[in-house]
Amino acid sequence: MKIAYIIDSLASKGGAERIISEKMNYLAEHYGHEVTVITCYQFPKTMPNVYPISRKVKQINLQIEAHRQYRYSYPKRLLIKWKYFRQLQKELRVILSSINPNIIIGVGYTLADVVCQSNYRAAVIIESHEARMFTMSNKLHQERFVLSKLFVKIYRHFYIKTIEKKANVVVTLTKGDAQEWSKARRVEIIPNFSSMQMSGISTCENKKVIAVGRLEWQKGYDRLLDIWGEASQTHPDWQLNIYGEGSLEKELKEQINRQGLANIHIHDFTDSISSQYAESSICVLTSRFEGFSLVLLEAMRHGVPCITFDCPFGPAEVVDDNQCGYVIGNGDIKQFVSKLNYLMESTNIRKDFSKNAIEKAQTYNKEAIMQQWQQLFESLHTYQ
Repeated sequence: MKIAYIIDSLASKGGAERIISEKMNYLAEHYGHEVTVITCYQFPKTMPNVYPISRKVKQINLQIEAHRQYRYSYPKRLLIKWKYFRQLQKELRVILSSINPNIIIGVGYTLADVVCQSNYRAAVIIESHEARMFTMSNKLHQERFVLSKLFVKIYRHFYIKTIEKKANVVVTLTKGDAQEWSKARRVEIIPNFSSMQMSGISTCENKKVIAVGRLEWQKGYDRLLDIWGEASQTHPDWQLNIYGEGSLEKELKEQINRQGLANIHIHDFTDSISSQYAESSICVLTSRFEGFSLVLLEAMRHGVPCITFDCPFGPAEVVDDNQCGYVIGNGDIKQFVSKLNYLMESTNIRKDFSKNAIEKAQTYNKEAIMQQWQQLFESLHTYQ
């Protein structure tokens, strides 16, 4: 079977980019599919792939310079954006004709409208890697200007409708997001997996708390710093380690200094994150929304108890409350502080949660998840 993935770039250190890279490799190596990935805005000489791609996966980089649109203000930016949109459609049509795929796959938060309007005789799958309610939303992009907000609002409406009307299947990571896509032609739930090579299992005895993810508004690190400001006062011997990079690094460091927070360290992304999980005793997630939260799954595989806000969607489906950790009402800082304090003080509870977390993480087995994808592909074999 010929499968074509279309994505803006594989040069970003994101969870979606990592899981898509692993899925493509698995499909090519284990099922023998002819997999091609088409990146639209990636320039390989200056923007190499972050995650390894199998030699059996063919990569085509269109290298469209869409970033140039940001040199202009509205309304001229709209004209430039349309120019690159048309260029992308034209080049994709040529590439897809040469590949002749049975299935075309795009991701929900970028280029999904282009993928759905490719007008090619193949089944189209759109993967929803973030909650539908946040896809292309002003909340995510944080537009400042009135015209920008108006454009995003209008564009989002047609973007979502295009997916719902033209995609043969929308694949979500959680039950909650599947309900949001109820108007789509067909919805399937296939969660993510983690195949991270593990360096060890946490003893849950080190006085270390870990948080992992991009330093962006979505991840809610401003909320985490407020929580740590309270918890660290009664537990000055504990450390908080944040692993991530992003646009809010300077702002977060200023918040740390402004609030006089101690025993907190912001680290760059690291290839040895497994060892950091294994050395930690608690994982915290304070996101405003998630598509799934691969971070929680990775932590649980290492036997690390988790505390997470019940944000839409994913964390509550990954973490069993009071079994693998705690699921806190979204935005309830006081309750989050209370549970974090309790877990820092209770070694035995941490170890009990650790056992449960390892067991729950095993349900997200890579082979089982990829079998679900294979079954989906087989159900679409009549297309083309």
